[in-house]
Amino acid sequence: MTITRTLRTTAATLTLAGVTALGFASQPLLARDQTSVAEVLGTAPTTAPATQDVNPAMWIVRDKDTTIYLFGTVHVLRPGLNWLKDDIKAAFDGSDELVLEVTEPEDPSIMPTILSKMATNPAGTTLRSLLDAPVLAKYESALGTLKIPAASLDGYKPWFAAVTLTTVPLLMQGYDPNSGAEKVLSNAAKAQAKPVGQLETIEQQLGIFNSLATKEQIAFLDVTLDGVPEVTTQIDTMVDAWGKGDLTRLDTLLNEGFESYPGLYDALLTDRNTNWANWIKTRMEQPGTVFIAVGAAHLVGKDSVQAILEKQGITSTRISK
Repeated sequence: MTITRTLRTTAATLTLAGVTALGFASQPLLARDQTSVAEVLGTAPTTAPATQDVNPAMWIVRDKDTTIYLFGTVHVLRPGLNWLKDDIKAAFDGSDELVLEVTEPEDPSIMPTILSKMATNPAGTTLRSLLDAPVLAKYESALGTLKIPAASLDGYKPWFAAVTLTTVPLLMQGYDPNSGAEKVLSNAAKAQAKPVGQLETIEQQLGIFNSLATKEQIAFLDVTLDGVPEVTTQIDTMVDAWGKGDLTRLDTLLNEGFESYPGLYDALLTDRNTNWANWIKTRMEQPGTVFIAVGAAHLVGKDSVQAILEKQGITSTRISK
């Protein structure tokens, strides 16, 4: 897979396996423009999809009185994938608490407020006015293909448009935020009255993209536009590797080419993985059992959470195959 092709699906990959808050961020816009979104998505299926057993990877970190499970997630999945079973379910059921990257806001009205601060352009500036002719042509073509009115995104920054333009095609092909791993685990935790914590805040996660210079955001949007036609195929491949616990292929799909952009790579993966490894090291000083679920991108490759823990003298062992 070439660097260019990898970067074309970066936004979708991050939405599904790297940054949880991106999924939350696009929901208010989709909810606001329900008519156009309904036209895009068509009629919802009337029958439940067939159940498919999959077996994602999970690791354990343990000392004499503390056990921490590390589970790599995909934030948005198609319905019907059965992964909360066997070792994973036993680990979850036996844990005292669930810890996610971020927790979904209990009050949905919070997200539009956050987006108005972090994802909108200054008054008088439209998204299209920021784009040069070639990018603008690709952008308007993508909007037409997805039946999204230009006005829906004109007030937003390029990074947010990139995320939205990868979310809609996935929804068109049956991906559902309510089937994502975090949503399933959160519902299970609620049913068991299990506490749910978070490693970051929504503002911290969206701030990674908001801190990019406008030129970098436009470049991010540009490569995303090139990849819109193949987003679903690429994500299907990633989900297949995730469901088979194929870490080598998952690492290639998620990280190949990304290191060519060290600032973004460090901000999205290495820096956060280091913070989470430090959190785990500190948490190991307290007794108890914790189930940590973070995007699968953080648990593969040479800069994974487990690799950083290993450098700190803490061993993680894969227990789900």
